[in-house]
Amino acid sequence: MKSITVFCGSSFGLDNVFKEQATLLGQTLAKQNIQLIYGGADVGLMGAVADGALNSGGKVVGVLPQFLQAKEIAHKQLTELILVETMHERKTKMNDLCDGVIVLPGGYGTLEEFFEMITWAQLGLHQKPIGVLNIDGFYDDLIQLIQTMVDKGFLRPINRDMLLISDTIDELLEMMKNYKAPTIGKWISKDEV
Repeated sequence: MKSITVFCGSSFGLDNVFKEQATLLGQTLAKQNIQLIYGGADVGLMGAVADGALNSGGKVVGVLPQFLQAKEIAHKQLTELILVETMHERKTKMNDLCDGVIVLPGGYGTLEEFFEMITWAQLGLHQKPIGVLNIDGFYDDLIQLIQTMVDKGFLRPINRDMLLISDTIDELLEMMKNYKAPTIGKWISKDEV
């Protein structure tokens, strides 16, 4: 893997462990010579992951809608800043530039980005690994909801298993490097459920 997109919050959250792990992820990517692709801002966990990579000699590409640059949240030290028109163009460009995706804690925007990427994978639009760094159990309830989707017949186990989850950076990266996308598509008959 040469580049990884990271989706995460534009705030730090209430526990310093989120910032620490975001910074460590950026450092780890730089040390493994993996380019960071992210949302281009210098605030919250977004800024922390970028700073972690930059301060460790890594390459960091930010993808930012122009209307957010106008609010002066663009990171000024990036290897490259790509400006786009819309939020959808941002996700599309971030997907185009990466070999995999990692999701850190965040709010609505982070979840929206995560679910679009995993949906695209489920539909076979890409075969990239999607990893969740479950810092301090942040995503435990979401992981349980995804299992409920399987239990209630709305999601197939093979599609649940597309999601790679770990609470440690090194383990998550190893899982991503060894990921093989399923060969079975989403669209199945009722008899196959």
